[in-house]
Amino acid sequence: MKALHFGAGNIGRGFIGKLLADSGIPVVFADVNDKVINLLNQQGAYNVKIVGEQSKLEQVNHVSGVNSKDENAVIDLFHSVDLITTAVGPTVLKIISSTIAKGLIARIEAGNTQPFNIIACENMVRGTTFLKEQVFTHLTPEQQKQVSEFVGFVDSAVDRIVPPVNAPEDDPLLVTVEEFSEWIVDQTQFKGNIPDIQGMEKTDNLMAFIERKLFTLNTGHAVTAYMGKQKGYQFVRESIEDESIKDFVKAVMQESGEVLIQRYAFDRQAHAAYIEKILKRFANPYLVDDVDRVGREPLRKLSENDRLIKPLRGTLEYKLSHDNLIRAIATALLYRNDSDPQAQELEAAINQEGVEATLRKYTGLQDQDVITRIVNQYHVLTH
Repeated sequence: MKALHFGAGNIGRGFIGKLLADSGIPVVFADVNDKVINLLNQQGAYNVKIVGEQSKLEQVNHVSGVNSKDENAVIDLFHSVDLITTAVGPTVLKIISSTIAKGLIARIEAGNTQPFNIIACENMVRGTTFLKEQVFTHLTPEQQKQVSEFVGFVDSAVDRIVPPVNAPEDDPLLVTVEEFSEWIVDQTQFKGNIPDIQGMEKTDNLMAFIERKLFTLNTGHAVTAYMGKQKGYQFVRESIEDESIKDFVKAVMQESGEVLIQRYAFDRQAHAAYIEKILKRFANPYLVDDVDRVGREPLRKLSENDRLIKPLRGTLEYKLSHDNLIRAIATALLYRNDSDPQAQELEAAINQEGVEATLRKYTGLQDQDVITRIVNQYHVLTH
């Protein structure tokens, strides 16, 4: 087996690429970064520093690279690989969809109908389904039918904190990651045999795990960043070490957790332990993670199906308490970052249209009582 992985950044190399290579699967990384691709081809390996109570350095072997700008070279790889994975970010999935479509057609036209699977490993709900929709916009109805016969588009949930760390000059491909990692895939969507990949867990109820991560890790991470920013902290770790922030973040995750317990019958004690594990990960003294990196793109984080609004909607659905989520959303509305276009757009919308109109515009919320409470909390926080 051989894999083509789109995205040779820290997450691609430090998480998915590493799990594939550790499982004996040669990995070709596709990326637009000339320096990284050249180094991968020159070295054929790179190091991953895993930090925690037992920090260690591990080498990842059997890797190479291809420049994504050379579309023909990428398409040629579709004849020899059995698996495609991505870690490029939600916005880039649409960009690479055209190349993937061309690669699949080239594979079909060459008579290769062996089972083939694509897994988007992105921080989004059902990212592979989104990628499939984008790929299919480049295919005719007949081509869509052919692709559907032998290509599995497999949704997944991924979780590993990989903060940006400047690599030393003598080891430019070094990536630093936390010990914890979780990669869960929808086993019902594969074509052919499911590959045996170390660290990849299979489930037939993926949405439960997608929402567990979204409502806990993602919600808690964002709230920690926004609260930390308000208090003048630079890093997530120092933010969560502030007991008032930690208590609030925990209370928010407990509210979102009640939705999960109602919706998926999660064990209450097990989920409480999961929350404690998340809080411990935020406080990892070996990870230096900037609040602006975690808090960036607030409009996406405030969208209807993302980490703040979706759990709030769940509390409304099940008639659960949500006072802390209300305050968390108000705090997110206060996020300011002159280098983040979404933060600038959010600030401009509030200044020009007001808080209530901005909420309706970006969150999809309709409940007037909830909107009023968020607006009131916003004004409390600004005075």
